[in-house]
Amino acid sequence: MAAPTSAGGFRVPAAGAGAESPGSGDRPEAGQPAPPGDLRSVLVTSVLSLEPLDLDLFRGRHYWVPATRRLFGGQIVGQALVAAAKAVSEDVHAHSLHCYFVRAGDPTVPVLYQVERTRTGNSFSVRSVKAIQHGKPILICQASFQQTQESPVQHQFTMPTVPPPEELLSQEELIQKYLQDPNLVEKYRLGLNKILAQEVPVEIKPVSPSKTFCQLSQEPKQLLWVRARGYIGECDMKLHCCVAAYISDYAFLGTALLPHRQHPVKFMVSLDHSMWFHAPFRADHWMLYECESPWAGGCRGLVHGRLWRRDGLLAVTCAQEGVIRVTQSPAESKL
Repeated sequence: MAAPTSAGGFRVPAAGAGAESPGSGDRPEAGQPAPPGDLRSVLVTSVLSLEPLDLDLFRGRHYWVPATRRLFGGQIVGQALVAAAKAVSEDVHAHSLHCYFVRAGDPTVPVLYQVERTRTGNSFSVRSVKAIQHGKPILICQASFQQTQESPVQHQFTMPTVPPPEELLSQEELIQKYLQDPNLVEKYRLGLNKILAQEVPVEIKPVSPSKTFCQLSQEPKQLLWVRARGYIGECDMKLHCCVAAYISDYAFLGTALLPHRQHPVKFMVSLDHSMWFHAPFRADHWMLYECESPWAGGCRGLVHGRLWRRDGLLAVTCAQEGVIRVTQSPAESKL
C-alpha cells in the first residue's frame, strides 16, 4: 500500500510504521524505528497541511496563535515554503528562502498562498509566493530549489560544546519547577503560567535555564535544543525544511532583547526572515539552535541563528530582523 501523503503531497511514513506516544522524551533517533503509538506530528497533520484550491493556489489554516493575537510568523513562512515546494519537481531540494512580512496576520481567517513559477532551470528553480488575507499580501516569499550537486569546496563553523538534550529539562519542566517557588513574584508567576498554557508544537530544552528565565540583562546569545513535537519520519526533505522554517521563528527575535530586560516590551514583530539549508536533517530529531544578535538600534533588532545536527553538521542558517519598541523611562525619553 502506498504511504499516505500529508502537507500537500509530501510523502510521510504510513501510520503504524513506527512512532512514539505524545510527550515521550525518549524518541528514537539516527534512523532507528520508533515504538508503536501516535505517529503524526501536528506540524504535519495540521499546521503545514495546505488545502489545494486551484493550480498553484492553496489555503492554510491556523493551529497556534501567540498571546499577541497576531499570526505566528513561523507558521506563515512554513506554509509559504510548503506552497512553493508543491510547485517544483521531486528531484530538487530547498536551499534558501527570503521573506518579508508586510502586514499583520489575522488569526480569525485562513491564509491564501498564491505561487508564481518564476524560473525553472537545469540546476536551480525559483518560486515566488504571496500569502494573502483580505485581498492583500501579508507575506512575500522567494524560495529557491536546487538539484543535488557535489563540490570539493566545503567548510563550516564548529558546533558549540553543550550538554546533550537528555541531560536537560524541557521548557515546561523548568516552568513547573519555578512555579513551585513560594517566593516567586506574582507577575512572573502569571507570565510563566501563560507560557505553560500555550500549545506550542515545538519541544525546547534551554542549555542555560538560569539565563532563559532570568530577569537580569545578559549577552544577546542563547542555545536551545529544539525539535518538532510528535513523529515525522523519513520523508521528502522539503517537508523537514518546512517544519524547520516553523521552528526557526520561535523565540528567535527575543535574543535581541536579552541585554535589555529592564525595558518592558510594548511591541515586537518580525520584518523579514531568511534561511539557508545546507545538509539533510530530521526536524523531529533534536537539533541545537544557536542564536545571537549582533546589533540592535533604531527600534530594530537583528538576529542570526544556526541549527546544528547532533553529529556536529551545520544543517540550517537563519537570519531575521524585527521591530522592537520598548517603554522608556522619563530620563531616557527623547520627548
